[in-house]
Amino acid sequence: MQIADSVYEALTNEEDARLCEEIGEAACREAPQNFTLILLSNCLTKLGDAIASPKTTLAWLTSMVGAPAFVLGLLVPIRESGSMVPQLFIGGAIRRLPIRKWVWVAGSIGQAMCIAGMGFVAIYLTGMTAGWAIIGLVVCFSLCRGFCSVAAKDVLGKTVPKPKRGQLTGWSASAAGLLGAGVGVVLMTPVSDKLDESFVGLLLFFAGALWLLAAALYAQLTENAGETGGGRSILDALGQLRLLATDKAFRRFVITRALLMCSALSAPFYVALAQQNYGTQVYLLGAFIAASGVASLVSAPVWGRYADASSKTVMIRAVLIASGVGLLVFVVNRLFPALSDSLWFLPVAYFALSLAHSGVRVGRKTYVVNLASGNKRTDYVAVSNTVIGLLLLVVGAVGALTPVLGNDGVIGLLALMGLVGAAYGTQLPDVEA
Repeated sequence: MQIADSVYEALTNEEDARLCEEIGEAACREAPQNFTLILLSNCLTKLGDAIASPKTTLAWLTSMVGAPAFVLGLLVPIRESGSMVPQLFIGGAIRRLPIRKWVWVAGSIGQAMCIAGMGFVAIYLTGMTAGWAIIGLVVCFSLCRGFCSVAAKDVLGKTVPKPKRGQLTGWSASAAGLLGAGVGVVLMTPVSDKLDESFVGLLLFFAGALWLLAAALYAQLTENAGETGGGRSILDALGQLRLLATDKAFRRFVITRALLMCSALSAPFYVALAQQNYGTQVYLLGAFIAASGVASLVSAPVWGRYADASSKTVMIRAVLIASGVGLLVFVVNRLFPALSDSLWFLPVAYFALSLAHSGVRVGRKTYVVNLASGNKRTDYVAVSNTVIGLLLLVVGAVGALTPVLGNDGVIGLLALMGLVGAAYGTQLPDVEA
């Protein structure tokens, strides 16, 4: 307990007598320990994410085992949307549970099993069989991830005071940045050219073990029983979509969040533009991954502290930075090709984009947790993630415009989308105390 208190005080560095107003005195007494346990659990799962990333390790795995080409194209959409779309129904099921940390624990164990399964694929399977096995495991992984996502935000709202939630999200993202930077550095060394099937399998087994350890830590949380409203049928769950029509503040948040997807969707086009200008050397991919990791490492705690003051302002300022960088890249690539072709320009631009994307993520996660409480918070998270998951598949098709607009044109188009989101987001209500 003393260690948890020290970590809590060192990372949040704030005392406020009003901290217990929303979560209650009993939960507030346990806040330092809960804060530390959630932070450690998040760090472990994010390390697992860095090791088993669909953009790096899993993509490399599909080629290594000779899986069909279509598998590579499905990895990221399934990983992201697969965990978000079902959340409308997951939220309905979770409503009946007064203690919801066990949902996160079960989901984390499920993710561990799926990642370990991919380790077996790496060692024992090849060709079409390996490809379908990878797809099936990614689908199951994403479903488990969806349960964790809904439960985590609700548990966070019950166990950590409102003025501390953004900082917890920020420090978690910062840890992920450090780990991501490490992955990038490895890719920039000759080690990445010497990996074989057995080594990748063992690496994935290790990643699965991280999720198991995270589940063990999360199970130690002290969570008081919360509001329940009973389970819902599929029709009842679908009926929650009416929140988009009846709840003006929530509807505006979902529209704003959809427009702010530009910061995530544009990132691959920076990499593609760099490959177009520089070539496809392995160190180039490592440089971009490292840039993203360092950006999260240095920026997320700052964004988190600002998000506790005004998560709306963080979202708006962050997306303005992302849009500004995108427009700059478009103009430079079209008018000053010599500068765009320099080895430093696009990695630096990607670093700035990653700084901004970190702020967008921290801001919108903090905002939706603070927008409501109890079962309403669970509904908000489930509905917004389901809608965004579907829109991600639709808006993600912007890549089809690349032959017409070019990579820089798509970056510019998404930057304009972000400007619209910033303007629209100014009408969001302030939700911080």
